[in-house]
Amino acid sequence: MPKLTIQEILDEKESGLDLELLSGAGGLSNTVSVPRIQKPGLALAGYTDSLHPDRVQIIGSTELSFLKNMPREEAIKKLRGLCRENLSCLIITKNQEAPDYLIEHTEAGNTPLLRTRHLSSNFIALLTRFLEERLLPTSTLHGVLVDILGVGVLIQGKSGVGKSECALELILRGYRLVADDIIKVRFKLPAVIFGEGMDLLHYHMEIRGLGILNIKHLFGVAAIRERKKIDLVVELVKWEDGKEYDRLGVEKQIFNIHGVDLPFAQIPVAPGRNISTIVEVAARNQLLKEMGYHSAIEFQELLEKRMAEAAYLHSHNIIGDDLE
Repeated sequence: MPKLTIQEILDEKESGLDLELLSGAGGLSNTVSVPRIQKPGLALAGYTDSLHPDRVQIIGSTELSFLKNMPREEAIKKLRGLCRENLSCLIITKNQEAPDYLIEHTEAGNTPLLRTRHLSSNFIALLTRFLEERLLPTSTLHGVLVDILGVGVLIQGKSGVGKSECALELILRGYRLVADDIIKVRFKLPAVIFGEGMDLLHYHMEIRGLGILNIKHLFGVAAIRERKKIDLVVELVKWEDGKEYDRLGVEKQIFNIHGVDLPFAQIPVAPGRNISTIVEVAARNQLLKEMGYHSAIEFQELLEKRMAEAAYLHSHNIIGDDLE
């Protein structure tokens, strides 16, 4: 199960969490494994049965007012009981001042105490969105991911079949490389699969005979992109004489990644076949399908209609129109 440390949440800049550490640096290695957030109001009142220590605990105006309006000794007692629950972290919202005893007890118990300028409702929405994205399942796949006309095409196949060469020709046509060789795929709600390159291999491509190429340096930033939603999976296979390949395209083929079914096409590779052109056409055809136009099914329906009309005419020619 994916996990995030409090240090990683603290260091996050792109999501606008805007966090600062107040105390408890010794617990920054604590982890969060669920995207749900909790406000520990009942726990501060003494009812800890429904407390989930593995969730991020949000302390807003209500919780701070509750602590400040009770005698200091009682507030410290309530807080001591809360800190004994081995909380992942506490976050104060709206840039509110933390009571000195809250800082002391979180520091002593190695419970990270953070603060943000956001209102509680806004921060909970931001943090939940960030955690949902970062805590969803991830894995790696072998292949090449290319953005063709806005369609994310994952090209797979055995080593040496020509995946990178196909992607390179697509880049020369103006399309964009996302990742080559090892692709990190991430599930994103509601049912979307994103692919991106590994840190070390980002923007690089291996072409046998040339070695490792930096696509960003060779073709500029317009030839690459950081990540892309995967819309179509294409597998390149070596042509085998006598093997039956799909010639109509009526049957729907799927490729499953993290429970998400993606359209799938298998393309046989043989001398004389321009594979990059076929992959480009597959991407264009996928765009049409997403718009509700399926060429193969339309052709099949037209063919069946013509056959039905021919059968009707043939039957009337044999038995006549006046048969009662």
